[in-house]
Amino acid sequence: MTAGLVLVMAAQVQARDFRLGLITPPPHRWTQAAEAFAEDVKQKSGGEHSIAVFPSQQLGNEAQMVQQLQTGALDMAFLTVAEISNRVPDFGALYAPYLVDDIDQAAALLKSEAATDLLDQLPSEAGLVGVGYGMAGLRQVMSRDTLEGPADLEGKKLRITPFEPIRDFYKATGAAPTPMPLPAVYDALANGQIDAIDMDFDSILIFKFYDRSDKMLISNHMMFPMVGVVSGRVWKDLSKDERKLLQTSMRIQLDAVLEHFQALEKEQEQELRGRNITIHEATREDFADAIAEWEGIWSEKAPSLPKLRKAVAEIKGS
Repeated sequence: MTAGLVLVMAAQVQARDFRLGLITPPPHRWTQAAEAFAEDVKQKSGGEHSIAVFPSQQLGNEAQMVQQLQTGALDMAFLTVAEISNRVPDFGALYAPYLVDDIDQAAALLKSEAATDLLDQLPSEAGLVGVGYGMAGLRQVMSRDTLEGPADLEGKKLRITPFEPIRDFYKATGAAPTPMPLPAVYDALANGQIDAIDMDFDSILIFKFYDRSDKMLISNHMMFPMVGVVSGRVWKDLSKDERKLLQTSMRIQLDAVLEHFQALEKEQEQELRGRNITIHEATREDFADAIAEWEGIWSEKAPSLPKLRKAVAEIKGS
């Protein structure tokens, strides 16, 4: 009886109820991946472990969730690398304008050693364990007003995700970067609180931003990575098997996110081109002045940038 009781108690100690937070709403691919991750862990652990997913900033914005992760109050999160770069500036290298040419290069870069090596900084710099990367689509610009090229961004209140690399890029164009959470964007466009948005094709379609901003600049000017993380405090208390389970299951879903955006980027672009939207295109050369100003700021802040550029060159040459 005593031996049996010990076994029952051990099983109870090992069973874990995890929580995972993220900012995206339920229809978003990141949230769907989080739910699939939770289901996979439940199945592979025989129901021993559960993961409750909290989308739509239910646990706070990303800065607040990072604080919770650092104290161990939150177990895991899917975070934009944007928020990570606010705490570990070297991650800002992933937002170098025109670092990659297309979505396939973006996915390949995020799987490269150069990108995964960045994750090694997280335990000491942020108290997090980085498992791997996902992403959203490449960034475009939509506007309520005329938008034929970068010059038309001058003075526009342009919604951004709140982080320094993208803020510095748009400041260099003459725009007025306006941080705003994703759920607030549609109404802000409708009431004129903002003039334009930095967004990917997927979110533009999901949230129907084209209903409120019918001018688009297809620029593909920046990638937008996401990182799956585990609280460092939680990680140190996990067994070797538990760590392997979480890493393996989370990486499967993060890779699926990369593949999702690779598969749909061109299709989503064509869908938007078929709508009643005025579309212009912009290239690296059109943003040359803004890029030069950005490089002047971030070449020192993000020392991993040359290594990432070398990796991209190797991807292009393969």
